[in-house]
Amino acid sequence: MNDRTCIVTRDSAPPEALLRFVAAPDGTVVPDLKRRLPGRGCWVTARRDRVDQAVRRKLFPRALKAPVTAPEELGAQVDALLARAALGALGLARKGAAVALGATKVEAAVRSGKARAVLHALEASDNGLRRIDQARRAVARQGGPIIPAFKLFSAAELGLALGGTNVIHAAVLDRDAGAAALKRVVRLDTYRGGTPDNRTTLAANAAEDLE
Repeated sequence: MNDRTCIVTRDSAPPEALLRFVAAPDGTVVPDLKRRLPGRGCWVTARRDRVDQAVRRKLFPRALKAPVTAPEELGAQVDALLARAALGALGLARKGAAVALGATKVEAAVRSGKARAVLHALEASDNGLRRIDQARRAVARQGGPIIPAFKLFSAAELGLALGGTNVIHAAVLDRDAGAAALKRVVRLDTYRGGTPDNRTTLAANAAEDLE
């Protein structure tokens, strides 16, 4: 598909970097995450703040050329849909043996180069994070990949998706099912504004290289 234009910023970008919205039969604006719904659509940069701006500035009626109403909770609706898609993909990855659970297995997956990303529950303690973060930095310093870490879900949410009671740490492994799940995790993370931890890791590695 050709690039599309965000109705908020007026910048052009590939469809994968944007969210499509259409008018429902009842005249409300609804997200079309799979870009398959019929009718005229409009596009917004795939970030929560941009969706909220589009609602607040009442940009959807003009973009859709219809007297539509965008609910105030549209940004939250999109967040919930993206989270559901990410958790569903993680569940499929788990069934395909593309997810490791538990701090010990996650650290081993990171150090062995099998991990593509790490997931920490929102409740994860600093002590629980430290060993895994040290492993991530060590791999990067040795010329391995920068392994991103995300804190997007509660332990209960991860547990429900991944088949555990409460999951605190998980690793997405370097397999096809893992790649598909990671794509959805990154999309949710981007929508929520990005993960500061990943930027901190990059900066820390760069600083250590200069010492």
